[in-house]
Amino acid sequence: MQTLGKYLIVFGCIILVAGLMFWLFGNKLSWFGKLPGDINIEKGNVKIYIPLTTMLLISFLLSAILWIIRKFLG
Repeated sequence: MQTLGKYLIVFGCIILVAGLMFWLFGNKLSWFGKLPGDINIEKGNVKIYIPLTTMLLISFLLSAILWIIRKFLG
C-alpha cells in the first residue's frame, strides 16, 4: 500500500504542476491544441475535434517525465 501512496502523491504533484502552468501561462499556451495534425471538423451544428498531435506530444512528455522519476527514485 505504501507504493500506491507514493504513486498517488507523484501523480497529484504532476497534476498540480500542469494546473499551475495553465493558470500562470495560459495566454502563452494558446497554440496548445491547435498543432498541425490535430483534426477539427465543423459541419452545421456538429463539431468534431481529434487532437492527435497534441496527445502524442503529451504522451511523449509524460513518458519522459516518468522515465526520469523512475531513473532517479527507482
